[in-house]
Amino acid sequence: MQTTLTKRKTRPVLTHPWVVCMMVFLTSRVVLGQTGKPITLNTKADGYRGIWYMNQPSNDEYVYKYSGGLGTYCAKHKPFAVYCEQVGKTFFCFGGTTRDSNRQLLHMVSYFDHATKTVPRPTILLDKKTSDAHDNPVISVDGKGHLWIFSTSHGTSRPSYIHRSVRPYDIDEFELVPATRLDGDQRKPITNFSYMQAWHKPDRGFAAFFTRYGYPAKRTICFMNSPDGENWSRWQRLAAIDDGHYQVSGIGRTKVGSMFNYHPAGKGLNWRTNLYYVESPDNGATWQSVDGRKLSLPLTEVRNDGLVRDYEATGLNVYLKDLRFDENDHPVMLYITSKGYQSGPKNDPRTWTITRWDGERWLSAPVTTSDNNYDMGELWMLGADDWRITGPTESGPQPFNPGGEVAMWTSRDRGATWTRTRQMTQNSAMNHTYVRRVLNANPDFIALWADGHGRQPSESRLYFSDSKGSVFQLPFVMKSETASPTTVR
Repeated sequence: MQTTLTKRKTRPVLTHPWVVCMMVFLTSRVVLGQTGKPITLNTKADGYRGIWYMNQPSNDEYVYKYSGGLGTYCAKHKPFAVYCEQVGKTFFCFGGTTRDSNRQLLHMVSYFDHATKTVPRPTILLDKKTSDAHDNPVISVDGKGHLWIFSTSHGTSRPSYIHRSVRPYDIDEFELVPATRLDGDQRKPITNFSYMQAWHKPDRGFAAFFTRYGYPAKRTICFMNSPDGENWSRWQRLAAIDDGHYQVSGIGRTKVGSMFNYHPAGKGLNWRTNLYYVESPDNGATWQSVDGRKLSLPLTEVRNDGLVRDYEATGLNVYLKDLRFDENDHPVMLYITSKGYQSGPKNDPRTWTITRWDGERWLSAPVTTSDNNYDMGELWMLGADDWRITGPTESGPQPFNPGGEVAMWTSRDRGATWTRTRQMTQNSAMNHTYVRRVLNANPDFIALWADGHGRQPSESRLYFSDSKGSVFQLPFVMKSETASPTTVR
């Protein structure tokens, strides 16, 4: 039409360079960052390779405070895997890396097809531009089947992202979500969060627990919710005692909850002690102690109504692992205590401990001991008389470094006593680390983890196990579009 109204030489609208550029941008769904480089990659890897990471050189035989294959790190990131019965697939994410480097963090997403017993090539969602496994992603699935990936950041120096799959139950294409939070009467973009734990229920939407640095404590634990993943509530500060906290959260039938420790002022962030618990029966509108006492947040005093056990009085560190809710919707907490943060036998015993609420009081019982504070397993509740812990509780090829050989422990009396029912890995070349629980798990795939050398950079492979304790390795290199995991003998 424009060419009939003027004698100027014009291009047809669909071939004008500006329009062509915009069409390419919109149809590709590749989002550009401030540097002009793509954030959302939506490309494919040719295998399952996890990131190797270390933290704080220790200048002793253990080399680092902690290190290893940490593709499913850390305990304060949840969840890493979700089973979707509607399509018979377990979707999962992990901190991957490139073929040429075991230190460059790529966020990867994939699934296990329970019908064919195969996995596809994993999708490379984004390059996080760091070697820090604290930036590992977590996954959630909404009521329509869209996959959500929360790309967290370690502190405030790097941006965080939220992605959603373009199609339900599909890993091939993700789009960046322009998420905002309420701040006063304004909405502000969500561009940074640490230690994200994102839970979803169709009738409630999203409930997210996370950490903000310097808000006002060095590490302030927070909560927010959202009906749709785009429009989030105000950030609620749960606790800001002294130098702050680590937290591990969970979601029950009628409540959400958080277990946390605290960093005493002036002692450094390696000192973490005490055990606290708070819960909300209305998705964050109000908060209370386990026995229903209303709480005024944020908690700022060491002794408060959320305190469960005073480990500071006994000089013990507390390392959080998992929070579950039993059939009565009572919280059950798993954690490790030790005498200090340094690796080695001088801080033994590292005691795996269960503390649960029975409706009237807190009950605690030891499970076992292992040789590192960062040995990581989680708690499965397969029945009222079938509680299980799967984790690297057995000494591995790099003793006193994180991880080891994986074992399954079972309790028939609600956590009072525990029996090792199966050692799942043995004679391994490298330590197995950070065993993670699958939400709504299918018996064929209930746990996900990685391995890696405890004292030097190495390759890292990904593994999963079934409910019987059989272990399978995901393909390190793939020559076809799909492949079958191999059984670990």
